[in-house]
Amino acid sequence: MRIRIVDAFTDRPFGGNPAGVVLLDGDAFPEDRWLQRVAAEVNLSETAFAHRLPGGGPADWALRWLTPATEVAMCGHATLATAHVLHTAEGVRDTLRFRTRSGVLTATPEEDGAITLDFPTAPLTPARPPGWLADALGAPVLGAHDTGPDVGDLLVEVADEATVRSLRPDLTALARLENRGVIVTAGAADPDCGYAFVSRFFGPAVGIDEDPVTGSAHTALAPFWAARLGRHELTGLQASARPGLVRTALHGGRTRLTGSAVTVIDGELLA
Repeated sequence: MRIRIVDAFTDRPFGGNPAGVVLLDGDAFPEDRWLQRVAAEVNLSETAFAHRLPGGGPADWALRWLTPATEVAMCGHATLATAHVLHTAEGVRDTLRFRTRSGVLTATPEEDGAITLDFPTAPLTPARPPGWLADALGAPVLGAHDTGPDVGDLLVEVADEATVRSLRPDLTALARLENRGVIVTAGAADPDCGYAFVSRFFGPAVGIDEDPVTGSAHTALAPFWAARLGRHELTGLQASARPGLVRTALHGGRTRLTGSAVTVIDGELLA
């Protein structure tokens, strides 16, 4: 079967967040052990597996996401990558509906070639971070929020953009968190720079030391910064070594995430 590597939340190769995409034959997923071994072999932050569903239902495709170490409940960039493959390689032009562990998620192509994902907005609950977290991050923590069961991260605010960019965290210590990972964020240093906030994501507990651009994290970042800035449409920059921009828009209990994607590898999975 075909396997592709797609760079998501970028309009050029070797940027954004790479994801594996495997479109499966048949109407069911193979055994979990095989899915996990493929994801470990690909060794990217996520590999997406999808198969068609019978017509007439609420979704067109079943979709799962696996890191090199475990399955996750929600992944934005691998969903964007899967939609990109279906639109460009499979000729699908309409909105795609994916059945996932986080409910039915949609992906709609835009006129400029970007794709808009419709995800549930993460519920934010103030949280008390562990006392060792500031030392593990290497920066004072201004506040923290739990992001609910779908995202499963700890959202942490720090002083400023420079702090976010300069983080060199103790990943062994961060792996002790009960959460999937930690989202670290601050407001943009320059309000006219083209983005409203910056973030980084660390998830060593699920086999991801640092994720380049984390779509699911923006379902928590969008409501967090919308409440701070009083705007429902915001652009975030994930300031990793492979940075990417995510356009966000709040619509009731949903968050729309818009970005582009580029296929960089198209091959055959033999095992």
